[in-house]
This record gives sequence, C-alpha cells and structure tokens, in this order.
Amino acid sequence: MDEIARNLADGIEAALPGWVERSVARIFAAWSGGPLPDEVAGAAADAGKRAGDEVGGRVRALLMADVDEQRSTPLAIVRSAVRYPAEVLRAAGVPPVVRDEFAVRSFPDDEYDLSPATFADLDPALADVGLAWGAAKAFEHKRRHSA
Repeated sequence: MDEIARNLADGIEAALPGWVERSVARIFAAWSGGPLPDEVAGAAADAGKRAGDEVGGRVRALLMADVDEQRSTPLAIVRSAVRYPAEVLRAAGVPPVVRDEFAVRSFPDDEYDLSPATFADLDPALADVGLAWGAAKAFEHKRRHSA
C-alpha cells in the first residue's frame, strides 16, 4: 500500500505543473483564437510549479496517512488545483466559461470547467496507479474492518 501511495503522490506532484499549463493554454486559445502570450505562459508555468508544490504536498500528506485517518480523497484534493490556472486566466482577462448545471452545482468555484473527473484527466499515466491505489485502499479497509 505504501509503495502504491508513494507512486500516486509522485505522479500527481509531477503532473500538476503540466496540467496547469495545458489548462491555461487550452482555455486561452478557445477564448482568444490566438497563441498564448509569453507573459501568460510564464504565469502559467509559475502557477503550475506552485500547484505541484502546494497541492502535491497536500496529496502526499493524505496518501502517507493511515488509511483510517484519510478523510478526503486524492482526487478531491487534486480538484482544488483548479484555482491555479483560474488565477492566470482571470489575470489575463479571460471570462469564465459557460458550464452545465451539474458542473455549477458540483464545482461552484471552478469557473473555467477544469475539474478533472479522473486521475487520467490530470495525466493519462495516472489512470492505472490511481486504480491500483483505490483497490489497495479498499482491500486494506476491508482487511481491517471485516468481521
């Protein structure tokens, strides 16, 4: 369990900076129809680094905690990273996107509709390790709490 958790934490921490940069580039291009200006790309890179450090650190702390002490999920913490690309987009003058009712209700603070549905949305390489972690956690929980 510890090795799988470490692998997931490492993968998330490594993937966050690129995800922030790709998110900014995608939304900016959809809005402007043009290339990402250097200053926006630089701000996205800085925001991505902060996301990797801050959100990655929170994910790592959760995953290194005992299974019975984990009061959240790594994906829920990853979803909080939407604020990093949002700050860059907002500063660049990009207006919020139109979202469906489910997205508005489920993720009220995600004005650019960036919340990853799965670990694979952050990085496709995280799909298998995320699945392995979930299975390992469920197995450990059942082992501890089954009669």
